[in-house]
Amino acid sequence: MQEIENYLTPFNKTIFIVLFLVCLLPGVSPAVALFLGVAFALFVGHPFPYFAKKTSKILLQLSVVGLGFGMNLHQSLKAGSEGMLFTVVSVVSVMVIGYFIGKWFRIDSKTSYLISSGTAICGGSAIAAVAPVLKANDQQISLSMGTIFVLNAIALFIFPPIGHLLHLTQEQFGLWAAIAIHDTSSVVGAGAVYGEKALEIATLVKLTRALWIIPLAFITMLFFREKAAKISIPWFIFFFVLAMVANTYLSIPASVNVALVWLAKRGLTLTLFLIGSGLSRAVLRAVGFRPMAQGIILWVFIAVISLGVILFL
Repeated sequence: MQEIENYLTPFNKTIFIVLFLVCLLPGVSPAVALFLGVAFALFVGHPFPYFAKKTSKILLQLSVVGLGFGMNLHQSLKAGSEGMLFTVVSVVSVMVIGYFIGKWFRIDSKTSYLISSGTAICGGSAIAAVAPVLKANDQQISLSMGTIFVLNAIALFIFPPIGHLLHLTQEQFGLWAAIAIHDTSSVVGAGAVYGEKALEIATLVKLTRALWIIPLAFITMLFFREKAAKISIPWFIFFFVLAMVANTYLSIPASVNVALVWLAKRGLTLTLFLIGSGLSRAVLRAVGFRPMAQGIILWVFIAVISLGVILFL
């Protein structure tokens, strides 16, 4: 693998630009884009890591807002409310179990807390929001981010096939993905692969879940006594709601809505390529056994329990 990277590295900028443009093509799915990004990261090496990180965050937020122009507020509120109890129970249970697993594995308390937060709410976004409140250092943030990042990439590949194998409906899969997959990008990506209704349910429930960042940040301040820390609020969620309101109550031409949703889905595909391109061998090496074990146990717990409840509802 090292020989391949040495050969391709001089051309990494050209390869990156070509793959980025390929992901704009309508036939390229989110899963394919993620695979291209991961393959690029492992075999070539990223020439623009800072650009990819910043751009993926902005693109994801814009894409989520764009998806709101294809959703009806009344139907969305009904769908979102159905996942509310799931959200409350799963967030609390993952945080509690994560605490005890961290103690059992003797993982640094802040690293364990960040991994639990990322699993319970919305992956890297939750970690990024809680880390300043926690006053976590770079190593603690990198370990938790790396753990969640690897599991996110795996989830996007395996969840849709599992859903089809178990004959999950669009609604069932959307709810399961929103609860059991960490990052919003992978949740929306998995939903998009599974179907239109799955995408809608997954997006709504996940964004409802993401709002838990705010109370979690306040709880973190009390638990770790960091009362002067700044809280990062995911404002794009409110713009997503405004987009749904506009689509429901304003006479926006159908062609405009269709175009905005199409652009949002292309933006999501590009986002997943950029995220995948950040999964380098250095990231994989940085994640230790115990943090990864904690992440996997929490992930399997929430995935299996939520799937069981969904199947027997």
